[in-house]
Amino acid sequence: MKAARLGEQSRALLRFLRDMLYGMTVYEWARELEKERGSVERLFVLIVFGDLLGVPILPPYYSLRLLPYVTPLIRTWRLSMLRERDLTDLFDQEIG
Repeated sequence: MKAARLGEQSRALLRFLRDMLYGMTVYEWARELEKERGSVERLFVLIVFGDLLGVPILPPYYSLRLLPYVTPLIRTWRLSMLRERDLTDLFDQEIG
């Protein structure tokens, strides 16, 4: 009984140390990469399906070929593209 409890506590301690090390070293970098991926994804969808917003960039043939891959993203993409932005959106929420 004590061995199982000791094993649980050691796993919890290792998980805590792993998460703390991750937060100290890679977390900020991972968040920046996620933000960059989102902006590149929005730009890609804008180029391919800009005609949904009235910005025809690519011919419809290519848009129709890529439509099955982008269909799950269209609703959130339209909302993010049409969202009103101001100067504060250009800066990160974190100051550091």
